[in-house]
Amino acid sequence: MGNQIHVVRNGNVWKLKQDGCTRSSGVFDHQYQAIERGRQIAINQGKELTIHAMDGHIRDKRSYGNDPYPPKG
Repeated sequence: MGNQIHVVRNGNVWKLKQDGCTRSSGVFDHQYQAIERGRQIAINQGKELTIHAMDGHIRDKRSYGNDPYPPKG
């Protein structure tokens, strides 16, 4: 399985799609609902959450796993 969970627009709903899976991990009326559920799954599975805008472009990425490039500080 892949290491990312994507929040994507599909028609009038938002879906959670995990890399390597054919079925969505959830269908939501609002993007914020999909983001919250995706965050929970990403934390539990140590994955990265990729949030897409309505036009499909990547809006934000949030890492909850073993980040190969952690921030220095």
